[in-house]
Amino acid sequence: MLYHFFDYIDQEFDLFGVGVFQYISFRAGLAVLISLLITITFGQRLISLLKAFQLGESIRDLGLSGQMEKQGTPTMGGIIILLGIIIPTLLFADLTNIYILLLIISAIWMGSIGFIDDFLKIKKKNKEGLRGKFKIIGQVALGLLVGGTMVSHPDIVVREFNSNDISLYSDIKSSATTIPFFKNNEFQYSWLLPDFLSEYAWVVYILMVTFIVTAVSNGVNITDGIDGLAAGTTAIIAMSLAILAYLSGNVIFSNYLNIMYIPNSGELVIFCAALVGACIGFLWYNAFPAQVFMGDTGSLALGGIVAVLAMVVRKELLIPLLCGIFFIELLSVIIQVGYFKYTKSKFGEGQRVFLMSPIHHHFQKKGLHESKIVTRFWTVGILLAVLTLATLKLR
Repeated sequence: MLYHFFDYIDQEFDLFGVGVFQYISFRAGLAVLISLLITITFGQRLISLLKAFQLGESIRDLGLSGQMEKQGTPTMGGIIILLGIIIPTLLFADLTNIYILLLIISAIWMGSIGFIDDFLKIKKKNKEGLRGKFKIIGQVALGLLVGGTMVSHPDIVVREFNSNDISLYSDIKSSATTIPFFKNNEFQYSWLLPDFLSEYAWVVYILMVTFIVTAVSNGVNITDGIDGLAAGTTAIIAMSLAILAYLSGNVIFSNYLNIMYIPNSGELVIFCAALVGACIGFLWYNAFPAQVFMGDTGSLALGGIVAVLAMVVRKELLIPLLCGIFFIELLSVIIQVGYFKYTKSKFGEGQRVFLMSPIHHHFQKKGLHESKIVTRFWTVGILLAVLTLATLKLR
C-alpha cells in the first residue's frame, strides 16, 4: 500500500526522495526491518494470548530427552510468522504483481489449513486434528490454483532476447524451467510427452506444481519437530530464493548468467525479505528452549510458500538440493515406514532403519542435544544453499 501511495506522490508531485520506493533493494530492506519488529514486538503478546486461551501443545512421550518439559508450550505460533510476512508485503510490495498475489494467497491458504488442524488438536482435544485426506485436498487445491494461474495468466511470461541485440525481445507463455549443472539449461515439460500430445504439456506442469506444493509443505511439517529447526532452515532457503528472484528479474544479470529473464519477478524479493525477517524474528521465541511452537499453522504455510516461490522463479528442479533438509527429513520417514512394512510382511516382525524418524529424532536418540542437531542442520542447509547458487555458473 505504501508502495502505491508513494508511487502516486512521485508521479503527481515529484517530491524529492519519494522515488526511492521504486528501488527493490530499499523496499526489501524495509520489509525485513518491519517483519522483525512485528514478530519480536508482538510475538510475546501473542504467546500470552495463546496461553490465555490454553492453546498449549499436548506432547506424546516418545522417550526423547527433555521432551516432556515442553508439555503445554503454546502452539499456533505460525500466526506470528504469517503476520510478519503478510503485513510488510502489503505495505511495500506492488500489489498488482501476479506473483505477489499468488504468494499472499498461498500463505493464507496453507496457514488456514494448518490453523484448523492445530485448533482441532488442541481446543477440540482431537488427537488426529484435521484428517490427512482433507490436508491433501487443501494442498492439491492450492497446487491446481497456482499451476492453473501460471499457465493461463497473461502477465506470467518468459522473455526471449535476440542473440545479437537484447533490445529486441518477445514475451512468450512458457512452462520452461531450469535444469541445474547444464549449459543452455532450459527444460520444457512438453519433452516428457510424445509430439502429438505436446500441446497438453500444461497438464504435466500443473501436476508437477501440485506434487511440489504437497511434498514441500509436508516436508516442512515433518521437519518442525525440534526448536528452531524449521524456521531457521526456511530463513536460509528464503535468502537463496530472494537472490534467485532478483537475478531472474534483472535483465543485465539474467543475460550475463544466461538464465531465464522473468519479467516482474524481481518484486518477489520483497516477499522473500519479509519471509526471512519473519522466520528470524520467530526464532527469538522459538530457539531452544522454545516459548512457542509454530504448529501446522506455520509449517504448512512455510512449505507452501517455499514451493510456490521455487515454481514462479522456475527453479523447481533445484528443490531437492536447496530444500535438502526438508527432503532428507521426508525421505527418512518414507524409508522408515516402507522398510518397517516390508520386513513385517516378509519376516512377521517390523524392523527399522533409524532409531526413530524423522531423522532429527534419530540423532536425539543417539544422545545429541537438540541445539547441536539444529546448528548442524542449519550448517548443512547453508552449504546446500551455496551449492544451489553455484549452479548459476557451474554448468
